[in-house]
This record gives sequence, structure tokens and C-alpha cells, in this order.
Amino acid sequence: MNLVLIVLIGINVLVSLKGFSDSSFFRKYEFHLGSIKAGEQIRMLTSGFLHVDITHLAFNMLTLYFFAPVVIDTFGANYFIVVYFASLIAGSLLTFYIHKEEYYYRAVGASGAVTGIIYSSILLYPEMNLYMFFIPIPIPGYIFGIGYLLYSLYGMKSRTDNIGHTAHFGGAIGGYLVTLLKEPQMIYTNTKMVVLLLIPIIILFYMQKKNKL
Repeated sequence: MNLVLIVLIGINVLVSLKGFSDSSFFRKYEFHLGSIKAGEQIRMLTSGFLHVDITHLAFNMLTLYFFAPVVIDTFGANYFIVVYFASLIAGSLLTFYIHKEEYYYRAVGASGAVTGIIYSSILLYPEMNLYMFFIPIPIPGYIFGIGYLLYSLYGMKSRTDNIGHTAHFGGAIGGYLVTLLKEPQMIYTNTKMVVLLLIPIIILFYMQKKNKL
């Protein structure tokens, strides 16, 4: 495993464990829209290293573990970091935009950054297959990525947890754009996948415009 990836996962684990055991720490660094509007913009970054519980943390880190090597092997560790943090910030910015009137809105999770890595990976290697322990057949990477965002739409509508589902979409947009910025020829050489991965993002903005979120 690449050292940069080990460090990122380690930081997520350590910060999340601290948040599990220290509620004041968790509240101080979570995404809280009212506090961000009051000047605590650092929360847009720090919230990406906190998680609701061990299941939330494990799912995000396991997903990152599987997808990150594709980006690292293609772009190198430095640009992987660019994709990761651009996606994290994009997730926070979209969350801020969509929930801008909800001063009470709170969320945490590396989901924005991780979804950006997923989208980047799928654009770079669309033929990848994933094997999930509860599904006995390989799942195409793009199906997983699109399904992940559709699940996020459900989470945004139901609002039954403290997970930053909106950040999934912002992260996907960030990973999508930063990857195309680095490899713009994919628009012509991989047009089908570029368009396919854009569909759930379009659905999001359509639903947001129609006030269905």
C-alpha cells in the first residue's frame, strides 16, 4: 500500500476515534452550517476526517483502500492528494450551497473525498470489476459508483442520519472535474463513461431545482 494512502487512512482513523470518545471535539470540528457562516470555515475541511460510528468509518476507508491505488498508479501520489482534497472541499461547498438556509445542518464523513476518488478511478479504469462479500458476482466499477450516488440521493431525502450524503455528490463532481482536467482527452476516448457518470449528477441538480430534496 502506498505511504500516502496509509497516512490518509491513519489520520481518518485517529481523528474519528477521538471524535467517538470526545463529543466536544466532535462538535467543534463537524460540519455545522451555522458555525461555518459565523466564520468557522475550517469545519469544511475537518469534518471530512470525522465519522458517525465505526461502521461509517470502516465503509469509507475500505472503499478508499480499493479505489485509491488506481488514481495513485495513474497520476502519482501528489496528484492523488489533489484529487482527494479537491473532492473533499467540493463536497463541503456543495453541502453549504444546498443547505445554505439550514443553520442547524450538521454532517461528517470522508464520503466527499472518497466519492471523488471513486469517480476518478472509474473514469481512468472503467472496465474494473469489484467483488463484494455479500454478492457472488463481479460488479462493474461504474455500477458501484452510480449506485453509491443514488443511495446518497435517498440519504439526502430521508435525512435519517448525520452522514454528509450531499458531500458525496460534491465529491463526485470534484473528482470528475479534476480527473478530466488532468486527462481531457478522455472526453473523446472514453465518451460513454464520461456521459454515464454525469447522469446522477444531472439528476441531483434537477431534483434540487424542482425542490424534491
